[in-house]
Amino acid sequence: MKRILIIEDDRDIVELVRYNLANEGFQVNAAFDGVGGLATLKKTPPDLLLLDLMLPKMSGLDICREVRKDESLNRLPILMLTARGDEADRVVGLEMGADDYVTKPFSPRELIARVKALIRRAEPPVDSPRVLEIGRLAIDPASYRVSHSGKPVPLSTLEFRLLYYLASRPNRVFTRDQLLDAVWGTDRFVTPRSVDVYVRRLREKIESDPENPLHLKTVRGAGYLFETRAA
Repeated sequence: MKRILIIEDDRDIVELVRYNLANEGFQVNAAFDGVGGLATLKKTPPDLLLLDLMLPKMSGLDICREVRKDESLNRLPILMLTARGDEADRVVGLEMGADDYVTKPFSPRELIARVKALIRRAEPPVDSPRVLEIGRLAIDPASYRVSHSGKPVPLSTLEFRLLYYLASRPNRVFTRDQLLDAVWGTDRFVTPRSVDVYVRRLREKIESDPENPLHLKTVRGAGYLFETRAA
């Protein structure tokens, strides 16, 4: 049984989420403030985190930041809960490490679909494709691990999937929509601009100079490519 932790201070929302996800076979635990939620998260890591951004004691953005810094938690799928129209908050949330978002008020059906999609993407591949070694990078799809110059690089599951997709198809340009279809799938809910956020996050983690990337290149007006010729 997959375990989900919701950190949300609105108890009515918590009970709505708990009821509907439990009916789908999920085990749901809850915390009502940021500090308690982070402590619960570290003590008993779930399979997915449902996270409100506006929390007492510690914000959801700070929790995202802490999770992505923790090597034992950095692959945890995070689904943000945001108020309708808070576009800036959603962008910041994605930049801090969230994988997707749902806006309040939301339908239980929509929430369940997004939860299932994120959990499905977090599953490792059945087969074990080869490890990619490109310059100082080593990308292992069997363990979802990346290292740079021998040092581990913590990536979320979706960050890894995007990096591996591009790196395993080197020197080819992909549009944002192509990347969304390949990495997020047809049940995606994020927008093409979310790809920009993920690429920026990846550059900060794998590039020695994110402003002048060696591998993750932008092709203006077209999309992105993973350059290997320089390696």
